[in-house]
Amino acid sequence: MQTEASIRMLPFFRSLSDEQIQLLGSISHVEHYAADYILHYENSYSTRILFLIKGLAKAYRIDKHDNEIFLYHIHPGTLLSELSSLQEESLLSYANIVIEEESYLLSIDYGRFRKAFLDTGILGNEMLCAIIERNKQLQTIIDREFVFDSVSKVAMMLHEELAMFNRLKRYDVSLMLHIQPATLSRVLKRLKRDEIIDIDRGNVYILDSQKLASIYKGSL
Repeated sequence: MQTEASIRMLPFFRSLSDEQIQLLGSISHVEHYAADYILHYENSYSTRILFLIKGLAKAYRIDKHDNEIFLYHIHPGTLLSELSSLQEESLLSYANIVIEEESYLLSIDYGRFRKAFLDTGILGNEMLCAIIERNKQLQTIIDREFVFDSVSKVAMMLHEELAMFNRLKRYDVSLMLHIQPATLSRVLKRLKRDEIIDIDRGNVYILDSQKLASIYKGSL
C-alpha cells in the first residue's frame, strides 16, 4: 500500500489538502501485520500514532488471575492508538492490542504529527471527535461489565456488532461478554422465542431492531 493513498482512505484526514497530505506522508509509513500479532502491551510507550487502514484489531487487558478481559474491537478507518495527553512526545497504551486478522496500519511519527497538525489546529476537531468516540467505548465497557445483565450484554452485541457476533464461535462470544456458554444459548433462545431475532444455520438475524435496542438501553 502506498502511504499517501492510504492517508486518503482514512476519514480522519479527509479535510487535508494535497500539500498537507504530502507533508503527512513524509512522516508516515504503512505497516503490515499478520493475524495474532501483539502490537503492543498495556502500560507500554510508543512514539508512533497508529490508524487501522484494513483488517481488525482487539483491545484487551489481563486481570490478576491472568484472565483476558475483552475491551473493544478496532475497525478499519479508525484511530488505533490511545491518547493520554496531547502534550507528550510519546503515547501510553492503556490496553494490550492484538491483530485479529491480517491488517495494514498507518504509522505516523507522533511528535512531528503533533507539532505540524495538532498544535496548529489543523486536525483539532478530528482529534476531539476521536477522543469522544474512545470515551464512548469506555462507557460501553463500564455498562457491559458493571450495569448490564446477561440479556442486555447479548442484546447490545447483536444490535451493535451483529457481523462480528456471527463471525465468532459462540464460545468466544461468551468469553468476550463474560457469561457462560449455556447462558448465551438460553438468551438467544429467549430472543428468538420473543421474535426479536431469528437463527438460521448458526447465523443470527435481527427481526425487531427497536425491541433489541430497548433491552439494553432500558438497563441504563
